[in-house]
Amino acid sequence: MRVFITGATGFVGSQVVKELIGAGHQVLGLARSDANAQWLDSVGADVQRGSLEDIEILKSGATASDAAIHLGFNHSAATFLQNFEIDRNAIEAIGSAFAGSDRPFIVTTGLAGLAGNGVLATEEMGVPTNYPFPRVSEQTAIDLVPKGVRASVMRLPQVHDTQKQGLISFAIETAREKGVSAYVGEGTNRWAASHVSDTARLYRLALENNETGARYHAVDEEGVPMRDIAEAIGRGLNVPVKSITAEAALAHFGWWGAFAGEDLLASSAITKEKLGWNPTGPGLLADLEQMQY
Repeated sequence: MRVFITGATGFVGSQVVKELIGAGHQVLGLARSDANAQWLDSVGADVQRGSLEDIEILKSGATASDAAIHLGFNHSAATFLQNFEIDRNAIEAIGSAFAGSDRPFIVTTGLAGLAGNGVLATEEMGVPTNYPFPRVSEQTAIDLVPKGVRASVMRLPQVHDTQKQGLISFAIETAREKGVSAYVGEGTNRWAASHVSDTARLYRLALENNETGARYHAVDEEGVPMRDIAEAIGRGLNVPVKSITAEAALAHFGWWGAFAGEDLLASSAITKEKLGWNPTGPGLLADLEQMQY
């Protein structure tokens, strides 16, 4: 199958590209720079030059493909609110090219805001009506289903290897900058996690067995305590570890401090049963212990 991928050269996207090509699929990757285009070419993918803001380019890439995976997202704080609008428009553009067809379209989102307060998020949970975040990737994808789009959602936890770890990468940078590795309160809140190689394999399985309207959880570890994460970072950077209050989290961590004290627990039992996904990669703490700080 020929698969159009946004975010094809990103941390997760680059591994998905290699996973799909290794399984015999063709990839058409969106690239906004010469360097990204050269990387895609080097691994055997075709290149669609453009960005997430190029609506006609997105429609063209989707029209020329048998499936699509939306992994691209601009995380720049400088264009914070604009990023969410670009994301929504990109999903709708690809969806419009797929309307009325049987071509699968997987849209990427996260786990924040689904449950919280120690509740384990499951695939059966939809986005709550009081969803607190402005990113609406999942809602936009599910809204495409009545329009005849075979859309589904991939919910990502903290995806990691020894180079990156999702939001935890920002925790490492904060600890390096401030000379202390912090956690909120007692640090008992937990974050779900998955190795990037397992996550890439799950995208392939979801693509090959896609169910319209499905919500998949790329979760290996259901919840790693934040105090354990902070202590691993402290050892890696050789800095002290301390607790801070919830009120101090935003001032200490910056924008991602809104998540620092939250429970981001999730199960992948339904995903594993549907797709036969069995994660085998290292755990989050193991990768934090092995990385070069």
